[in-house]
Amino acid sequence: MRQPMVAGNWKMNGSSSSVSELIEGIKAGVGAANAEVVVCPPYIYIPAVASAIAGSDIHLGAQNMCDQDSGAFTGEVAGPMLKDAGCEYVIIGHSERRAIYGESDEVTAVKYAAVLKNNLKPIFCIGESLEEREQGITEQVVARQIDAILDGSGVASLANAVLAYEPVWAIGTGKTATPEQAQEVHAFIRGKIAEQDAAIAEGLRILYGGSMNPGNAAELRSQPDIDGGLIGGASLKADDFLTICTAN
Repeated sequence: MRQPMVAGNWKMNGSSSSVSELIEGIKAGVGAANAEVVVCPPYIYIPAVASAIAGSDIHLGAQNMCDQDSGAFTGEVAGPMLKDAGCEYVIIGHSERRAIYGESDEVTAVKYAAVLKNNLKPIFCIGESLEEREQGITEQVVARQIDAILDGSGVASLANAVLAYEPVWAIGTGKTATPEQAQEVHAFIRGKIAEQDAAIAEGLRILYGGSMNPGNAAELRSQPDIDGGLIGGASLKADDFLTICTAN
């Protein structure tokens, strides 16, 4: 049976004091979570968070990673550095990285492989824009994004990875796919993986990453192919995040 996961993507938010307050709040309630709980702070706060969560049930992730292990890549952060700092997970291919920074399917596939090479676990994001949904090509877009990592790393790599379906039109907009819409795409994703390896598909955790919040978390998480959430704004408030983590 798949263990649910709720991962908080803090994006470019926080200060030393707010991060400390947020982590202490999450630690106070994490024992009631019915999911693996992951937090992904900005790079600069990773060491502080790693220290604060030591010995707790909270897991640590990063929001992005360079595909190179070292070298003249000013401003980048490498896998060995994240591993050394205590990270277990790395978000790759988030829609903001794709849209704002021009990361292509090819770039995200190379980063995905680099995460695995460094014995870290990718949380690989896929999803369609509003225009693509309205054109009726959601499945084609999602399939293309998945094929990029399957072609590069093979289906067996998903045994050490998590997928996150994020309808781009529902991120930071307050809009949310209905539970039925989300489940439909999650089922398509699992079915596509099953065409190559049924056992991998059955064990693969697929998170929903489109504005999950305390009000809709229980209904979304109750869907058979939704294994938790990749949470943005709601992960910045401990009470809201914990409500999602404990939703049944």
